[in-house]
Parts: sequence; C-alpha cells; structure tokens
Amino acid sequence: MRTASILLAAFLAASASSTLAQQASAPSAGAAPAPAVTPANDPAYTYKTLRLNRAAFDALNARPEQLLVIDLRRPDELTKNGGFPVYFSLQPSDVQRSLSLIPRDRLIVTVSNRAHRAGAVGDILTGLGFHVVGAIGVLDYQDEGGVLTKLQPPPPRVAANAEGAQTPQAAAPAASPTKP
Repeated sequence: MRTASILLAAFLAASASSTLAQQASAPSAGAAPAPAVTPANDPAYTYKTLRLNRAAFDALNARPEQLLVIDLRRPDELTKNGGFPVYFSLQPSDVQRSLSLIPRDRLIVTVSNRAHRAGAVGDILTGLGFHVVGAIGVLDYQDEGGVLTKLQPPPPRVAANAEGAQTPQAAAPAASPTKP
C-alpha cells in the first residue's frame, strides 16, 4: 500500500509541474481566455482531500483492482451528466450508516459534479481511517477531455395485453460513452 501511495504522489507531482508549465507558457494569438476559476485554482474548494485532475484519475483507474470509486451524486445527476463505468453509489447523508459496506483495503476516489461534495466526504472518510487518495468532479473530468458513460433510456417496447391491445413496456437502460 505504501508503494501505491509513493507512486501516486510522484505522479501527482509530475502532473502538477506539467500543468503549471502549460499555464505559464504564453497563450497563442486568438486563443480563448482561460476560465477564471478552474479545478486547479478554485477558492471554494477548501477540503483536505486532494482534488484530482483527469490525468491523475486515469492513472488511478488503470489499476481497478486497487481502486474504489464512490459516486456521491443523486440518480438524476448520474442520468443527466453521466459518470464513470464502475462505481459504488452512496448519498452523502448515508455515509455514516454505510461504513461497513466500504472496503478498507482499496484506494478510494470520491466523485461529485464539481468535486465539492466529493471533497467533503473524502475528508470524513479519511478521518475514519479510509485511504482516500482524491476527489474528482465528473464535469471537471469532462471539461478536461474525459469521456463519461451516460445511461440512455431505451424506447418503450410494445407488447400485447390480454385483450390483444398493444401496450408499452419499459426495458433495461443501455449505457453509452458521451463526450461534450
């Protein structure tokens, strides 16, 4: 576990230096101005849990046997915005009641739309002895070029009822990757 922590720290340091170097270079003529607030400089993110960028999350996600992604968003947010292909869904209000369901032998990444709920819950889990390595927002991930999986409700199936009339039936939702 210590090796994973050291590798993560080295990767994050390299990612941060690369990001800072890119930000320091002069923008090209005609380029759109950078947004005033980005995940890297968001003053509202005051949590101790590290806020991950796309590169850091993708590096962690490359070793799924060591990772647990906890998505803290409501079902309607998951449907609207999309998410990662595999995750443990948990509402922030249920964290204390669900501690026995969270494996302690995994690196944990918490997820919300812009990482604020994820950071808050990451701090709580860290305080309870879980190994939280970071928080990420799916919208931030998508803004950085990441592809999310979005569930598309299928069209209703038509089936005949007892009188022979056709009625719509719901089918299981299909998943598809989305990109902005």
